[in-house]
Amino acid sequence: MSTDREPPTDRDPRGPERTRDAAAPWASITACPNGPLLVRGDVEVLLADGAPAPRRRRTVALCRCGASAIKPYCDGSHKVIGFRTDDEPQSTDGTNPPAAPERTAARGLRSA
Repeated sequence: MSTDREPPTDRDPRGPERTRDAAAPWASITACPNGPLLVRGDVEVLLADGAPAPRRRRTVALCRCGASAIKPYCDGSHKVIGFRTDDEPQSTDGTNPPAAPERTAARGLRSA
């Protein structure tokens, strides 16, 4: 089984009549268990009023818990408030089992 990411295709998810520009930058969004959304690549983050959010890095963490003091970005408040996502597996006693090893962003490999 290959652990490398598939390169983006020319197929546009908005419909078969559209194709992506081959030179368009690649971007991804990764939901961290019980944490933020990691946004990697060349994307514009817009605030509720439509204005672009200031961004200084190619990878940013977006708040999912609602408690961040620097919204839309994550400040780690999810750890303090005990934020949990619904997609985490639960054991029969209602507690979360030990987390599986995380994949590294660059190559999709499991950490040691």
